[in-house]
Amino acid sequence: MNMMIFPNAVKCMALSVTACLMTALRPSAAVPDRESGVRHGEYDIVVAKDGSGDCLTVQDAIDAVPYYSKEETTIYIRPGTYREKVTVPANRQKIRMVGDDALTTVITWDDYALKPDSHGNPMGTSATSTVFIYGDDFLAENITFENSAGEGREIAQACAITVDADRAAFLGCRFIANQDTIYTYGKGQHQYFGNCWIEGTTDFIFGASTVWFENCTILSKKDSYVTAASTPGDEDFGYVFRGCDLVAADGVTEVYLGRPWRPYARTVFVGCRMGAHIRPEGWHDWGKEYAHGTTYYAEYGSTGPGAEQAERVDWSHRLEEKDLDEYVPERVLDAGTEIDRNGVAVPVKWFFADRIFK
Repeated sequence: MNMMIFPNAVKCMALSVTACLMTALRPSAAVPDRESGVRHGEYDIVVAKDGSGDCLTVQDAIDAVPYYSKEETTIYIRPGTYREKVTVPANRQKIRMVGDDALTTVITWDDYALKPDSHGNPMGTSATSTVFIYGDDFLAENITFENSAGEGREIAQACAITVDADRAAFLGCRFIANQDTIYTYGKGQHQYFGNCWIEGTTDFIFGASTVWFENCTILSKKDSYVTAASTPGDEDFGYVFRGCDLVAADGVTEVYLGRPWRPYARTVFVGCRMGAHIRPEGWHDWGKEYAHGTTYYAEYGSTGPGAEQAERVDWSHRLEEKDLDEYVPERVLDAGTEIDRNGVAVPVKWFFADRIFK
C-alpha cells in the first residue's frame, strides 16, 4: 500500500481538478465487498466515469502510479465502459487493477490491423491491442478487456490485450475479440489466467510467453484454431491449460486446439473438457511438416465429445500420470533467480502470489 504523494497526480487533475488531488492527500480506503469471492484489500486510486472517483480514465490512474514502486498500488475501477486505449509502461510495476464485476467493468477500443495509421499505412497486429501491459508484477481482477473492431477481411487481426510483462496475472477477467484476442508477447515471461472467459475466432491465444490457464472458459466463434504458440526453442513450457472448458458458438463445428506460429510451439491440455467442435485430429501443422518433429502438443485426461484420442495426429503426445509432476504452476511459472545485493542467487518471487495461487 502506497501512502506517499503520487508524483504524477497532475495527470488526473487535468481532467478533474479536485479528484486526483484527493488521491495524493487522503489515506486509502477499503473496496466494498463483492459476491465474486475474489479477495480484495485497499485501494490507492479510484477511477469513475461520473467524476465520483480520483480519475476519469484508467490511463490517468496508471500515469499517477509511482515509478518502479516496490509496493503495491491498487487501482479500483468503478463499473462502466471505459472507451480508451491503455498502456501500463515498464516503469509502472506492482499494479493491482480491480473491478467489481467483469460484466460491468469494461475497457474497450477498436483498432485493427488493416486500419490506416497516421501515415496511411496499415497499423499492423502489434499496434491493435486495447490494453498493453509492459510493467512486471501486474494483477487484474474482474475486468473485461475488449477489442470491438469486429471481424472480417477488412479488419484482420484485432487484439484485446498484449502482455509483454513478467509475472502478470488475470483473475475473473473477460477477453473479448475475434482474431488474435490475447497476445502473450514476451519471450521468457510468465503469465497466469485464472477463472477467465476468453473468446475469439482464429489463433485467439497466441505468442511466446509461458502461460498457465486455470479453470478458464474458452469460446470459439469460428471454425478455426484456438492457439498459435511461438514458444522459443530453449523453453521447457509454453501454454498449459488445466481444468478449462472449450466451448463453441452456434454453428461452429471444426476447431483445432492449436497450430505452430513458430517451430517450437508447446501447448498442453490437462483435465480439460472439450466440446464436439474440436476436430478429431486435435492439432494442425500450419503446412509446416517439419513442425511434426519440433513442436510439443499434448493432452492428459481430456473429457467431452471432442476429447477422443483415437484420431489425434500421430505427432502429438499423450501425457501419463507420472508426467503430471512437471505440470504444476510452481514448475511451469518458475520465474528463475536473480542476484541479490550480497551476490547470492535467490528465487524471483511472484509479487501477488498470495492472491493468485490460493
